[in-house]
This record gives sequence, structure tokens and C-alpha cells, in this order.
Amino acid sequence: MSHTNQYTQKLHPGSPFPDIQVNLADGSTRHLAQANNAGRWQLVLIYRGRHCPLCTRYLNKLEQFKEQLADIKVDIVAVSGDSLAQLQSHSEQLNVSFELGYGLRLADMKTLGLFISDPRSAQETDHPFAEPGLFVVNEAGNIQVTDISNNPFVRPDLTSLVNGLGWIRDPDNNYPIRGMHNTNFT
Repeated sequence: MSHTNQYTQKLHPGSPFPDIQVNLADGSTRHLAQANNAGRWQLVLIYRGRHCPLCTRYLNKLEQFKEQLADIKVDIVAVSGDSLAQLQSHSEQLNVSFELGYGLRLADMKTLGLFISDPRSAQETDHPFAEPGLFVVNEAGNIQVTDISNNPFVRPDLTSLVNGLGWIRDPDNNYPIRGMHNTNFT
């Protein structure tokens, strides 16, 4: 069995989020690892693109949690590999007020450890695209939460995610970054 597609790598919890900059729909640029203000966290959502109706639904549902996330000091940015024209077309189906980025490069998708798919046809899209990924980056720029999928059907439940982030952000809970098993532990 050939394993020629083994390009993915894991980004480890607690490690610095890669310094990736994306273009936003308003013409500005954004560093994905940095929240808008000091002391805030950043929810980075990677979505497949305009061609994906499940992404459209997920982005629109995420908008319903924007205020709750803002209350716990978590900003949102969503980005895909789509072009500006594709994002502008997709925006007609979106009812979101958080930042939308476009033009995520193939190299950046690989750096993030995302699964990458080729379009099934020219009608789907005209470029390879990232499958869904979600990262929560803490105020230090380190990965607090990560979730990646190889298809559009598996994504974090937003109610559970937002409630969990609220619990994690509460200093009384003293909740550490999970998934950082120390191999020296005996």
C-alpha cells in the first residue's frame, strides 16, 4: 500500500501557533496567531470554501456564539483557500460579522497540519482546499485547543466548544492545556 499522501504533521498543544498572515475581505491583513487585543484568545476556523454548504451552515451558526465568545475574551477569524472573488460570492450566503480571510496558501495548510483535498470537478472549485480545522490560540500565542478533520462532516459541536472555552477561561478552574503528556512521566 502506497503512502504518498503522508504530508500532514500535528501541531502540538502548548506550542506556538505558526506565524501565518492572511488577507481579509476588507483589504487588510491579519496574523492568525494574534487576537485583536491583549489578554484575548483567538479562535481560528479553517473552512473548505464557498463550494461547501456545510461550511456555510457552520460559519452562520458560529455567528450565533460570537457574543458569548466575546464575553470570555475570544476573538474569531475564519479563513479558507478561496480567492477574494470566491469569498465575496460566498459572503452573499453568509450572515456573519467576524473576520473572514481568504487565500490561505497550500504551504500554510501543510504547516497547520490540515488535510488537503483536490476538487472533484471544476464546478466544485478551482484549487486544492483545506478540510476543516479549528484552533484556539491563547494570549501567549500558543495552541490551547486544536481539532482537525479530513472531511466536512466531522466538526466540533459549537455549544460544547464555547461552553468548554468558558470553563477553561475561568481562572478559578486552573485548567491546563490538555494533550501535553510528558514522556518522562513514570
